[in-house]
Amino acid sequence: MSLNDTPSGERIHIGFFGRRNAGKSSLVNAVTGQELAVVSDVKGTTTDPVYKAMELLPLGPVEIIDTPGFDDEGELGGLRVKKTRQILAKTDIAVLVVDGSAGLSECDNELLSLFRERELPYIIVHNKSDLGGGKVLADNEISVSAAKKQNITELKEMIGRLAKNPANERRIIGDLIEAGDVIVLVTPIDGSAPKGRMILPQVQTLRDILDADAVPVFAKEGQLAGALAALAAKPKMVVTDSQVFGLVDKIVPEEVPLTSFSILMARYKGFLGTAVKGAAKIRDLRDGDTVLISEGCTHHRQCGDIGSVKLPALLRKYTGKSLNIELSSGRDFPEELSEYALVIHCGGCMLNEREMLHRKNIAEAAGVPFTNYGTAIACMNGILRRSLGIFPDLEGLVSE
Repeated sequence: MSLNDTPSGERIHIGFFGRRNAGKSSLVNAVTGQELAVVSDVKGTTTDPVYKAMELLPLGPVEIIDTPGFDDEGELGGLRVKKTRQILAKTDIAVLVVDGSAGLSECDNELLSLFRERELPYIIVHNKSDLGGGKVLADNEISVSAAKKQNITELKEMIGRLAKNPANERRIIGDLIEAGDVIVLVTPIDGSAPKGRMILPQVQTLRDILDADAVPVFAKEGQLAGALAALAAKPKMVVTDSQVFGLVDKIVPEEVPLTSFSILMARYKGFLGTAVKGAAKIRDLRDGDTVLISEGCTHHRQCGDIGSVKLPALLRKYTGKSLNIELSSGRDFPEELSEYALVIHCGGCMLNEREMLHRKNIAEAAGVPFTNYGTAIACMNGILRRSLGIFPDLEGLVSE
């Protein structure tokens, strides 16, 4: 992905579902105008989900997901079906591809039940209309031919009407500031920082500040005191990388609001309240408890990595307990969490809101506290109340 690409977490995720040989992959190729997926008359050609980030008019940036047949058989088939169910957790719009010459099957109806259970917007597409079948049946039901490219434009327009990109409505920081405000952003550059660029939450926060016509000022933690002294007036707010929360708290005057990129991201993804309540459970951890530390992206872990090194060390120091730490990253998030005493997740910048809330919901269903990096670190540094001062509606959740 280039620096100017829309991140996956900000794209509308469109999943194509159905049974084997309904023409899902052919339809994906027709909709995208690319030979994205391999097609064949042989059932089960698609064995793993196929992802494609692209610009799809009239929608804009989207992530297309072509899934394996939901009626797949055998041991491997069962794994593919499981993977398809996992895709539902991140899908914003579901497209059910039905063999139009055969009609709705039991498998198709099962998928429709899953869509409705998840309150997922969906479209029923009767493919192979050139072989028989109906026309447009309802507002969310259409007959097409992927082979003949019939009604493909109409299908894309139908998807566009369902598309609701939460990123167009939510703000990371822009709704908390006004034009002309000075916002200081503390961005450590250490061994775990990406070479030649900034991490995504910092870039997204910067862009939102600029969109609000406010003024961003960047500083490393060692430059912060000098940067604050050089300003003609106190800044509206200081936002820091969570790794240096404790140090920055000592430098920034008490009257200046202080928070972190991770806390802003948790709010942006819709789970900050849950994260605050989950952080309060850190003090209840006992010897032998297992904590899951999860990241939404995959990267090469280095010696100073926050998830695998710094956070576990801080947890053990703060609690004084012998804890078992397990790690997960990318798409590998456990569906069964009952063995864990706590889940600490990253801010989820590479995951869309639906998937982040799905992960949170899995934890809540298992009765497992769920928090995130920034909230947990603020709690363990004794500054959670201060870091949430810009969100007065959350004040009652803080117990420190």
